[in-house]
Amino acid sequence: MKLFDVYPLYNVEPTKAEGCYVFDKEGKKYLDLYGGHAVISIGHSHPHYVKSLKDQLDKIGFYSNSIQNSLQLKLAESLGRISGCEDYQLFLCNSGAEANENALKVASFVTGKSKVIAFENGFHGRTSAAVAATHNPKIQAPINNQQEVVFLPLNDINKVKSELAKNETCAVIIEPIQGVGGLDMPEAKFIKEVESLCKQYDTMLILDEVQSGFGRSGKFFAHQYWDIKPDIISIAKGMGNGFPVGGILISDTIEASYGMLGTTFGGNHLACAATQAVLDVIEEEGLIENTNEMGAYLKEKLANISQIKQIKGSGLMLGLEFDFEIANLRRILIYDYQIFTGGSANKKLLRILPPLTITKKKIDLFVVALQKALITD
Repeated sequence: MKLFDVYPLYNVEPTKAEGCYVFDKEGKKYLDLYGGHAVISIGHSHPHYVKSLKDQLDKIGFYSNSIQNSLQLKLAESLGRISGCEDYQLFLCNSGAEANENALKVASFVTGKSKVIAFENGFHGRTSAAVAATHNPKIQAPINNQQEVVFLPLNDINKVKSELAKNETCAVIIEPIQGVGGLDMPEAKFIKEVESLCKQYDTMLILDEVQSGFGRSGKFFAHQYWDIKPDIISIAKGMGNGFPVGGILISDTIEASYGMLGTTFGGNHLACAATQAVLDVIEEEGLIENTNEMGAYLKEKLANISQIKQIKGSGLMLGLEFDFEIANLRRILIYDYQIFTGGSANKKLLRILPPLTITKKKIDLFVVALQKALITD
């Protein structure tokens, strides 16, 4: 049997990782500034994280959420306190796509409506309802014909208002910082008006924080820059630091009922231990503060590189836009300078999503390498 070839792969095979670095089978060291689509939040193989998983394996290991699990209760308390979302309810699942699918289900159940508003160049996953709410002509993701989704231009409030006025929409789903689509952001005035319109027309506002959550933007959640209160927040990626985990935070105004949602592996003991460890490290090591400091430092250093036409994003969720496609630049950075970076649906955008533990020294290494790589390219 061979693998189903749907991902282009670099000829690098990591065998171990530590902090901001990964090592290949020959022992060569690579600076990881991408972290598997923003998955690595507290650094590879963080001692507290590794110990937490090992301790859990020694106790009960991996178990589904169909039995009482006090780790979920502890996690919900920690997440609410550290994120500032104590008046939400937590439902745990396994990925960002599953989180968004459940968010859309809740919205449909509560409102009795089925239409969804999403935005051009947004990406919300690849499973049924989540796929239906994904629109980007550069991303091959089929549309689920069973659910009607309206795709609107980002920041066009008049089109949102016109669509919501039909009173058919269960949810507006939006990324505070578009991940795969290219790091565009809603304007503050726009997102506040969307929040107000959703309340007016009995529509759930879903903030997709799958990539931008858990401190990556410089706030625990990126939407907190705008002082809004979404009905549902979807989370995944950096919450497990590499362990598969996702979830949704649901407003306490939404009443739960048995059978409303379900999951086989969501909220298992190992997932809870991984996420709790991530929260511990974020709080104890001041990683949100470090994200703000290092993000500002990186922007300052990059401002001197004339080839960069625009820097998008916030905190340590940044995109460097050039006037040329960056595929070859990424190859030069990984093979000549041993630095992992990311691409996006915008082929001229280089994504930088390092661990939130990154230091100025490692940023300096990247900036020097980028300057040299741009000369080569």
